[in-house]
Amino acid sequence: MNVQFDLPPDLSASAPPEARGLARDGVRLLVASPESVHHTVFSALGEHLRPGDLLVVNTSGTLPAAVDARRDGRPIVVHFSTSLDDGSWVVELRAPGGPLLDGRPGERLELPAGASLTLLAPVVPGAARLWRAEVPQEVTRFLAETGRPIRYGYVPRAWPLSDYQTVFAREPGSAEMPSAARPFTPALVTGLVTEGVLFAPLLLHTGVSSPEAGEPPQAERFRVPATTAALVSWVRDRGGRVIAVGTTAARALESAASDGAVHAAEGWTDLVLGPDRPAAVVDGIVTGLHAPDASHLLLLEAVAGADVVQRAYDAAVARRYLWHEFGDVSLLLRH
Repeated sequence: MNVQFDLPPDLSASAPPEARGLARDGVRLLVASPESVHHTVFSALGEHLRPGDLLVVNTSGTLPAAVDARRDGRPIVVHFSTSLDDGSWVVELRAPGGPLLDGRPGERLELPAGASLTLLAPVVPGAARLWRAEVPQEVTRFLAETGRPIRYGYVPRAWPLSDYQTVFAREPGSAEMPSAARPFTPALVTGLVTEGVLFAPLLLHTGVSSPEAGEPPQAERFRVPATTAALVSWVRDRGGRVIAVGTTAARALESAASDGAVHAAEGWTDLVLGPDRPAAVVDGIVTGLHAPDASHLLLLEAVAGADVVQRAYDAAVARRYLWHEFGDVSLLLRH
Protein backbone atom coordinates (compact mmCIF):
# COMPACT_ATOMS: atom_id res chain seq x y z
CA MET A 1 0.00 0.00 0.00
CA ASN A 2 1.49 3.33 -1.04
CA VAL A 3 -0.66 5.75 0.99
CA GLN A 4 0.73 6.28 4.48
CA PHE A 5 -0.62 8.42 7.32
CA ASP A 6 -1.14 8.40 11.07
CA LEU A 7 -4.74 8.76 12.25
CA PRO A 8 -5.13 10.55 15.59
CA PRO A 9 -7.70 8.68 17.70
CA ASP A 10 -9.75 11.82 18.32
CA LEU A 11 -10.60 12.14 14.61
CA SER A 12 -13.14 9.29 14.67
CA ALA A 13 -16.72 10.58 14.33
CA SER A 14 -18.49 9.29 17.45
CA ALA A 15 -22.08 10.20 16.48
CA PRO A 16 -24.18 11.12 13.43
CA PRO A 17 -23.66 14.69 12.23
CA GLU A 18 -27.27 15.47 13.14
CA ALA A 19 -26.34 14.86 16.79
CA ARG A 20 -23.53 17.38 16.34
CA GLY A 21 -25.93 20.05 15.08
CA LEU A 22 -25.32 19.49 11.35
CA ALA A 23 -27.59 18.49 8.50
CA ARG A 24 -26.70 15.27 6.72
CA ASP A 25 -25.22 17.27 3.85
CA GLY A 26 -23.47 19.65 6.26
CA VAL A 27 -20.43 17.41 6.75
CA ARG A 28 -17.18 18.59 5.26
CA LEU A 29 -16.14 17.63 1.74
CA LEU A 30 -12.53 17.38 0.59
CA VAL A 31 -12.17 17.52 -3.19
CA ALA A 32 -8.85 16.24 -4.55
CA SER A 33 -7.65 15.97 -8.14
CA PRO A 34 -4.22 15.95 -9.80
CA GLU A 35 -4.43 19.76 -9.92
CA SER A 36 -5.64 20.76 -6.45
CA VAL A 37 -7.10 20.01 -3.04
CA HIS A 38 -10.21 21.99 -2.10
CA HIS A 39 -12.12 22.17 1.19
CA THR A 40 -15.87 22.76 1.26
CA VAL A 41 -19.12 21.22 2.57
CA PHE A 42 -21.02 18.34 1.04
CA SER A 43 -24.03 20.49 0.15
CA ALA A 44 -21.70 22.25 -2.35
CA LEU A 45 -20.89 18.98 -4.17
CA GLY A 46 -22.48 20.27 -7.38
CA GLU A 47 -19.85 23.02 -7.66
CA HIS A 48 -17.29 20.28 -8.33
CA LEU A 49 -19.33 18.28 -10.83
CA ARG A 50 -20.17 19.01 -14.46
CA PRO A 51 -23.40 18.63 -16.41
CA GLY A 52 -23.19 15.16 -17.94
CA ASP A 53 -21.25 13.62 -15.05
CA LEU A 54 -22.78 10.37 -13.78
CA LEU A 55 -23.07 9.46 -10.09
CA VAL A 56 -23.48 5.69 -9.63
CA VAL A 57 -25.20 4.87 -6.33
CA ASN A 58 -25.70 1.72 -4.28
CA THR A 59 -29.33 0.97 -3.42
CA SER A 60 -28.51 -1.61 -0.72
CA GLY A 61 -30.17 -1.02 2.64
CA THR A 62 -28.51 -1.60 6.00
CA LEU A 63 -29.59 -4.56 8.13
CA PRO A 64 -29.77 -4.48 11.94
CA ALA A 65 -27.06 -7.12 11.73
CA ALA A 66 -25.74 -7.24 15.32
CA VAL A 67 -27.50 -9.75 17.58
CA ASP A 68 -26.87 -10.68 21.22
CA ALA A 69 -26.05 -14.35 21.74
CA ARG A 70 -24.89 -16.70 24.45
CA ARG A 71 -21.89 -18.97 24.10
CA ASP A 72 -21.58 -21.61 26.79
CA GLY A 73 -23.68 -19.32 28.95
CA ARG A 74 -21.51 -16.24 28.33
CA PRO A 75 -22.84 -13.19 26.45
CA ILE A 76 -21.29 -12.39 23.07
CA VAL A 77 -22.48 -10.59 19.93
CA VAL A 78 -22.93 -12.14 16.49
CA HIS A 79 -22.52 -9.97 13.40
CA PHE A 80 -24.52 -11.33 10.46
CA SER A 81 -22.39 -10.49 7.42
CA THR A 82 -23.48 -12.14 4.18
CA SER A 83 -26.33 -14.33 2.96
CA LEU A 84 -25.06 -17.28 0.91
CA ASP A 85 -26.83 -19.09 -1.91
CA ASP A 86 -27.46 -22.26 0.10
CA GLY A 87 -29.29 -20.42 2.91
CA SER A 88 -26.36 -20.29 5.30
CA TRP A 89 -24.79 -17.02 6.40
CA VAL A 90 -21.31 -15.68 6.98
CA VAL A 91 -21.09 -14.54 10.60
CA GLU A 92 -18.51 -13.02 12.91
CA LEU A 93 -18.37 -13.65 16.67
CA ARG A 94 -17.55 -10.54 18.69
CA ALA A 95 -16.57 -9.64 22.24
CA PRO A 96 -16.20 -6.03 23.48
CA GLY A 97 -12.50 -6.14 22.63
CA GLY A 98 -12.90 -7.36 19.05
CA PRO A 99 -13.43 -10.58 17.06
CA LEU A 100 -13.46 -13.94 18.80
CA LEU A 101 -11.11 -16.24 16.91
CA ASP A 102 -11.70 -19.55 18.72
CA GLY A 103 -14.84 -20.80 16.99
CA ARG A 104 -15.28 -24.54 16.48
CA PRO A 105 -17.09 -26.47 13.72
CA GLY A 106 -20.39 -27.71 15.09
CA GLU A 107 -20.45 -25.16 17.91
CA ARG A 108 -23.99 -24.01 18.74
CA LEU A 109 -24.83 -20.52 19.97
CA GLU A 110 -28.07 -19.45 21.63
CA LEU A 111 -29.87 -16.52 19.98
CA PRO A 112 -32.88 -14.46 21.12
CA ALA A 113 -36.47 -15.65 20.73
CA GLY A 114 -35.44 -19.29 21.21
CA ALA A 115 -33.39 -19.39 18.02
CA SER A 116 -29.90 -20.83 17.62
CA LEU A 117 -26.94 -20.72 15.26
CA THR A 118 -24.47 -23.49 14.42
CA LEU A 119 -20.96 -22.84 13.12
CA LEU A 120 -20.17 -25.00 10.09
CA ALA A 121 -16.70 -24.09 8.78
CA PRO A 122 -14.38 -21.09 8.40
CA VAL A 123 -15.13 -19.08 5.28
CA VAL A 124 -11.41 -18.98 4.47
CA PRO A 125 -9.64 -22.26 5.31
CA GLY A 126 -7.12 -21.66 8.05
CA ALA A 127 -8.63 -18.29 9.03
CA ALA A 128 -10.58 -17.82 12.22
CA ARG A 129 -12.65 -14.63 11.98
CA LEU A 130 -15.53 -15.37 9.59
CA TRP A 131 -17.63 -18.54 9.75
CA ARG A 132 -20.26 -20.09 7.55
CA ALA A 133 -23.18 -20.84 9.84
CA GLU A 134 -26.55 -22.53 9.84
CA VAL A 135 -28.98 -19.82 10.93
CA PRO A 136 -32.68 -19.27 11.69
CA GLN A 137 -35.17 -19.24 8.85
CA GLU A 138 -36.17 -15.83 7.46
CA VAL A 139 -33.05 -14.13 8.76
CA THR A 140 -34.08 -10.66 7.57
CA ARG A 141 -37.25 -10.81 9.66
CA PHE A 142 -35.33 -12.28 12.60
CA LEU A 143 -32.82 -9.42 12.47
CA ALA A 144 -35.61 -6.85 12.23
CA GLU A 145 -37.11 -8.27 15.43
CA THR A 146 -33.93 -8.87 17.45
CA GLY A 147 -30.98 -7.05 15.89
CA ARG A 148 -29.47 -3.58 15.92
CA PRO A 149 -26.99 -1.79 13.65
CA ILE A 150 -23.37 -2.88 13.87
CA ARG A 151 -21.22 -0.30 15.64
CA TYR A 152 -17.65 -0.25 16.84
CA GLY A 153 -15.88 1.24 19.83
CA TYR A 154 -15.52 4.72 18.41
CA VAL A 155 -19.36 5.09 18.51
CA PRO A 156 -20.05 4.82 22.25
CA ARG A 157 -23.87 4.87 22.21
CA ALA A 158 -26.56 3.22 20.09
CA TRP A 159 -28.32 5.06 17.27
CA PRO A 160 -31.51 3.97 15.45
CA LEU A 161 -31.38 2.02 12.21
CA SER A 162 -32.66 5.08 10.32
CA ASP A 163 -29.34 6.80 11.05
CA TYR A 164 -27.63 3.97 9.15
CA GLN A 165 -29.74 4.20 5.98
CA THR A 166 -28.96 6.29 2.91
CA VAL A 167 -31.48 8.16 0.80
CA PHE A 168 -30.90 5.57 -1.95
CA ALA A 169 -31.56 2.45 0.20
CA ARG A 170 -34.19 0.19 -1.32
CA GLU A 171 -33.19 -3.47 -0.81
CA PRO A 172 -31.98 -4.53 2.67
CA GLY A 173 -28.87 -6.68 2.62
CA SER A 174 -25.77 -4.82 3.82
CA ALA A 175 -24.24 -5.70 7.18
CA GLU A 176 -22.89 -2.16 7.40
CA MET A 177 -24.08 1.06 5.82
CA PRO A 178 -22.75 1.99 2.35
CA SER A 179 -21.81 5.20 4.13
CA ALA A 180 -20.40 7.32 1.30
CA ALA A 181 -23.97 8.08 0.26
CA ARG A 182 -25.13 9.07 3.73
CA PRO A 183 -24.69 12.85 3.20
CA PHE A 184 -27.01 12.91 0.18
CA THR A 185 -30.46 14.37 0.87
CA PRO A 186 -33.53 14.46 -1.38
CA ALA A 187 -33.06 18.21 -1.84
CA LEU A 188 -29.39 17.81 -2.80
CA VAL A 189 -30.18 15.03 -5.30
CA THR A 190 -32.94 17.19 -6.82
CA GLY A 191 -30.56 20.13 -7.14
CA LEU A 192 -27.89 18.03 -8.81
CA VAL A 193 -30.38 16.59 -11.30
CA THR A 194 -31.62 20.05 -12.24
CA GLU A 195 -27.98 21.05 -12.85
CA GLY A 196 -27.57 18.20 -15.35
CA VAL A 197 -25.82 15.65 -13.14
CA LEU A 198 -27.03 12.11 -13.85
CA PHE A 199 -27.70 9.25 -11.41
CA ALA A 200 -27.72 5.49 -12.00
CA PRO A 201 -28.40 2.68 -9.50
CA LEU A 202 -26.68 -0.60 -8.82
CA LEU A 203 -26.62 -2.99 -5.89
CA LEU A 204 -23.85 -4.41 -3.74
CA HIS A 205 -24.58 -5.92 -0.32
CA THR A 206 -21.54 -5.21 1.82
CA GLY A 207 -20.33 -7.52 4.57
CA VAL A 208 -18.62 -6.70 7.85
CA SER A 209 -15.62 -4.41 7.54
CA SER A 210 -13.36 -5.39 10.42
CA PRO A 211 -10.81 -7.73 8.80
CA GLU A 212 -7.72 -9.11 10.44
CA ALA A 213 -4.46 -7.55 9.30
CA GLY A 214 -3.70 -8.57 5.73
CA GLU A 215 -7.09 -10.20 5.17
CA PRO A 216 -8.39 -9.47 1.64
CA PRO A 217 -11.93 -8.20 1.00
CA GLN A 218 -14.55 -10.93 1.02
CA ALA A 219 -16.77 -11.81 -1.94
CA GLU A 220 -19.98 -9.77 -2.05
CA ARG A 221 -23.27 -10.08 -3.90
CA PHE A 222 -23.86 -7.43 -6.59
CA ARG A 223 -26.14 -6.46 -9.47
CA VAL A 224 -25.54 -3.93 -12.27
CA PRO A 225 -28.75 -3.37 -14.29
CA ALA A 226 -28.67 -3.13 -18.07
CA THR A 227 -29.92 0.48 -17.94
CA THR A 228 -27.02 1.48 -15.68
CA ALA A 229 -24.50 -0.24 -17.94
CA ALA A 230 -25.96 1.55 -20.96
CA LEU A 231 -25.91 4.93 -19.21
CA VAL A 232 -22.25 4.47 -18.23
CA SER A 233 -21.36 3.85 -21.87
CA TRP A 234 -23.45 6.83 -23.03
CA VAL A 235 -21.75 9.17 -20.55
CA ARG A 236 -18.25 7.94 -21.37
CA ASP A 237 -18.86 8.29 -25.11
CA ARG A 238 -19.77 11.95 -24.57
CA GLY A 239 -16.82 12.84 -22.36
CA GLY A 240 -18.64 12.81 -19.02
CA ARG A 241 -17.10 11.40 -15.87
CA VAL A 242 -18.35 8.25 -14.17
CA ILE A 243 -18.17 8.80 -10.40
CA ALA A 244 -18.86 5.96 -8.00
CA VAL A 245 -20.59 6.89 -4.75
CA GLY A 246 -18.63 4.67 -2.39
CA THR A 247 -16.17 1.83 -2.66
CA THR A 248 -19.15 -0.55 -2.92
CA ALA A 249 -20.40 1.14 -6.10
CA ALA A 250 -16.88 1.20 -7.54
CA ARG A 251 -16.36 -2.51 -6.85
CA ALA A 252 -19.69 -3.46 -8.40
CA LEU A 253 -19.23 -1.29 -11.48
CA GLU A 254 -15.71 -2.49 -12.15
CA SER A 255 -16.86 -6.09 -11.65
CA ALA A 256 -19.21 -5.58 -14.58
CA ALA A 257 -16.53 -4.04 -16.82
CA SER A 258 -14.65 -5.76 -19.60
CA ASP A 259 -12.79 -4.37 -22.60
CA GLY A 260 -13.32 -0.85 -21.28
CA ALA A 261 -17.14 -1.13 -21.22
CA VAL A 262 -19.73 -2.00 -18.59
CA HIS A 263 -22.26 -4.77 -19.17
CA ALA A 264 -25.27 -5.91 -17.18
CA ALA A 265 -24.08 -8.38 -14.56
CA GLU A 266 -25.08 -9.97 -11.28
CA GLY A 267 -23.77 -12.59 -8.91
CA TRP A 268 -20.73 -12.59 -6.65
CA THR A 269 -17.63 -10.46 -6.99
CA ASP A 270 -14.24 -11.14 -5.44
CA LEU A 271 -12.62 -8.31 -7.42
CA VAL A 272 -9.88 -6.45 -5.55
CA LEU A 273 -8.97 -3.15 -7.17
CA GLY A 274 -5.41 -2.00 -6.67
CA PRO A 275 -2.05 -1.58 -8.42
CA ASP A 276 -2.53 -4.83 -10.36
CA ARG A 277 -6.10 -3.94 -11.36
CA PRO A 278 -6.65 -0.19 -11.81
CA ALA A 279 -10.13 1.15 -12.42
CA ALA A 280 -11.20 0.75 -16.05
CA VAL A 281 -14.43 2.77 -16.12
CA VAL A 282 -14.63 4.76 -12.87
CA ASP A 283 -13.15 8.26 -13.14
CA GLY A 284 -13.76 9.41 -9.58
CA ILE A 285 -15.23 8.39 -6.26
CA VAL A 286 -17.23 9.94 -3.44
CA THR A 287 -16.00 8.19 -0.32
CA GLY A 288 -15.65 8.44 3.42
CA LEU A 289 -12.25 8.45 5.07
CA HIS A 290 -10.70 5.06 5.72
CA ALA A 291 -8.33 3.78 8.40
CA PRO A 292 -4.58 3.53 7.63
CA ASP A 293 -4.66 -0.28 7.28
CA ALA A 294 -7.89 -0.51 5.26
CA SER A 295 -7.81 -2.34 1.93
CA HIS A 296 -10.19 0.37 0.66
CA LEU A 297 -7.17 2.65 0.25
CA LEU A 298 -5.89 0.42 -2.55
CA LEU A 299 -9.24 0.79 -4.28
CA LEU A 300 -9.03 4.58 -3.98
CA GLU A 301 -5.54 4.50 -5.50
CA ALA A 302 -6.86 2.33 -8.34
CA VAL A 303 -9.46 5.02 -9.13
CA ALA A 304 -7.70 8.34 -8.51
CA GLY A 305 -4.01 7.47 -8.31
CA ALA A 306 -1.73 7.17 -5.27
CA ASP A 307 -0.57 10.80 -5.43
CA VAL A 308 -4.11 12.19 -5.30
CA VAL A 309 -5.08 9.89 -2.43
CA GLN A 310 -1.93 10.70 -0.43
CA ARG A 311 -2.46 14.45 -0.83
CA ALA A 312 -6.09 14.08 0.18
CA TYR A 313 -5.31 12.13 3.33
CA ASP A 314 -2.46 14.43 4.33
CA ALA A 315 -4.86 17.36 4.00
CA ALA A 316 -7.66 15.55 5.85
CA VAL A 317 -5.41 14.84 8.84
CA ALA A 318 -4.00 18.38 8.84
CA ARG A 319 -7.48 19.95 8.67
CA ARG A 320 -8.86 17.49 11.27
CA TYR A 321 -11.56 15.90 9.14
CA LEU A 322 -13.61 13.21 10.90
CA TRP A 323 -13.31 9.53 9.95
CA HIS A 324 -15.69 6.56 9.64
CA GLU A 325 -19.37 6.18 8.76
CA PHE A 326 -20.61 9.32 10.53
CA GLY A 327 -17.65 11.44 9.48
CA ASP A 328 -16.65 13.71 6.64
CA VAL A 329 -16.39 12.81 2.96
CA SER A 330 -14.02 13.19 0.03
CA LEU A 331 -14.42 13.44 -3.73
CA LEU A 332 -11.35 11.98 -5.43
CA LEU A 333 -11.02 12.64 -9.16
CA ARG A 334 -8.68 11.12 -11.69
CA HIS A 335 -9.14 14.13 -13.97
